[in-house]
Amino acid sequence: MKAVLLAGGLGTRMREETEFRPKPMVEIGGKPVLWHLMKTFAAHGVTDFVICAGYKGEQIKEYFLNYAAHNKDFTITLGQNSELVFHGDHLESDWTVTVADTGQGTLTAGRVERIEPFVRGERFMVTYGDGLADIDITALQAFHASHGLKSTITTVRPLSRFGLVDVDEQSLVTRFREKPQMEDWVSAGFFVFEPAVFEYLRDSDAVMLEHEPLAALAAERQLAAYRHAGFWQPMDTYRESVLLNEMWDGGTAPWKVWK
Repeated sequence: MKAVLLAGGLGTRMREETEFRPKPMVEIGGKPVLWHLMKTFAAHGVTDFVICAGYKGEQIKEYFLNYAAHNKDFTITLGQNSELVFHGDHLESDWTVTVADTGQGTLTAGRVERIEPFVRGERFMVTYGDGLADIDITALQAFHASHGLKSTITTVRPLSRFGLVDVDEQSLVTRFREKPQMEDWVSAGFFVFEPAVFEYLRDSDAVMLEHEPLAALAAERQLAAYRHAGFWQPMDTYRESVLLNEMWDGGTAPWKVWK
């Protein structure tokens, strides 16, 4: 099964970083967040990737074209016919990576539509290139297969962004709750799709995946919800990138499910 990674957006809420590179190339512990996400998939045997590039996509292309140089020591003899020798192996030698230019301004549904030739006729997964989780990809795949529907979405109950204040009928504060877990479920990405999903993605360059396409699938009762109770953290802001780096540097990164 292929994993399709949405990596083409502008990342406007992280201008401190995304003015210079696409958000999925922002680093956590010296590696792009995209790499961390791919390592999560690879830990469950998914090593065939299609990356939907767009904004500053040339940086994603360069990273994978020169992956060995970015991740291994090497010796180069400079001259007219430069000789290059890499030292040691990297653990991603069995990965297959397709980088597809899906357009600068294309929205998420359109990006998935544009990579249809690379997954034609196959069940495939899709997720956002900036959200990390300790999700059990194997269990998600089994959940999707057991329901026999066209699509599955992964849902989580995130922590509130704000601490809450409880007030009684006399306008007296009864307690403070520091960023409690929300009762409602939200989308965490990590979709599983059957090929029939492309029927809902025609002429969708200006359409968000979670708007018309998934709404139509839900209306037809063709969208299952896999509930993930573990760790999930999007990297939407610079503050969240700092948080993820602190977890990694402190050895407490829950998404590191690989050895």
